[in-house]
Amino acid sequence: MILTVDIGNSNICMGCVKDHQVQFAERMNSDRNKTDLEYAVLCKTVLELHQIDIGMLHGAIISSVVPPLTDLLRKAIEKLTGIQALVVGAGMKTGINILPQGVGADLVVGAVAAIRYYGAPSVIIDMGTATTMTVVDQNRNFIGGIIFPGVALALQSLESGTAQLPHIQLKAPQKVIHMDTVESMQAGVVYGNAGAIDALIDRMFDELGYPATVIASGGLAPLIVPYCRHKVIIDDELLLKGLDILFYKNQKD
Repeated sequence: MILTVDIGNSNICMGCVKDHQVQFAERMNSDRNKTDLEYAVLCKTVLELHQIDIGMLHGAIISSVVPPLTDLLRKAIEKLTGIQALVVGAGMKTGINILPQGVGADLVVGAVAAIRYYGAPSVIIDMGTATTMTVVDQNRNFIGGIIFPGVALALQSLESGTAQLPHIQLKAPQKVIHMDTVESMQAGVVYGNAGAIDALIDRMFDELGYPATVIASGGLAPLIVPYCRHKVIIDDELLLKGLDILFYKNQKD
């Protein structure tokens, strides 16, 4: 069994994978003010909640887009388990051809998992602080994608940048047209993001010249994706599956 950790700007997704099956996936806030000891205690608590014995772990792997947290989690894992975690980065074997330079670790991990579990071509959507949509073509080449403000970030900007719009709960109203301010904002956020994703999928298919399987992950995917008109597969374990693949591709003898 291995410990898999994906560090994003807003959340850290942590899980264990045994025999290539994700045992659990949990999210916690990305807090740069915590120490490695505090993260070690937090990881220990999560493992205990899922009745995972630390002695069962034989490896760990981290992907991160937050460099200050990468080292903290690496130290926390070593302090807790004695294991030196692999960190996704330059020089790691991925099994795919990555055409752009400087691609984020999370995007690589998602593409690796998408190819293994869903094949190519594929469009991978990750709905975190930013929403990313990346493309693997029919030849298994990672050819790039787009980044736009995530759902929560856009809503935060709307609330803080306007004098009279209230703080709202993120949920989907029953229709698009509303007279009530709160429901108007909720509809705009949910249906607006779903519509943007649909439109971008159309444009990506046009540029590729053929359709592709579309997979979405991230904490807000279950809120938005059901309102997309394209078929989009929600896989909340996608990044943990990708980390599992990369761990065994790069495990030292």
